[in-house]
Amino acid sequence: MNDLRELYQEVILDHGRKPRNFGALPDANREAHGHNPLCGDKLDVRLKVKDGIVEDVMFEGAGCAISVASASLMTEALKGRTEAEANALFEKFHALITGEADVSLDQLEELDKLAVFSGVRDYPLRVKCATLGWHTMHAALENNGETVVTE
Repeated sequence: MNDLRELYQEVILDHGRKPRNFGALPDANREAHGHNPLCGDKLDVRLKVKDGIVEDVMFEGAGCAISVASASLMTEALKGRTEAEANALFEKFHALITGEADVSLDQLEELDKLAVFSGVRDYPLRVKCATLGWHTMHAALENNGETVVTE
């Protein structure tokens, strides 16, 4: 368990300080805005989806290390996936973080680096931080123009 906790801290610090895929995506054709009023985190997620494939994804905004790191890892995991695969990954990640469902060993392996967030479920206030980018991405896929609020 200590190994997972150490890996969690290392990944959060790395992606929180140097987020991947952070910035504008001028040719995005889907986007959504997310806000966590409890923490003050605000993220915009932009996707370039072509023929049902997430070709590119970027995010911008400001937030705590957990929300930024989670969004950063999310962008890495989504590139090249179909919309259906992206939604399925959202569901698996959400189940892992919230503890709403048991996550099998196979699902943990599929989540790869994202599995380090499994301990977040023990800190209910941090669940909203870890899932903000994901809920925002999900809204961007639906392309409904609504702002996601994690309250």
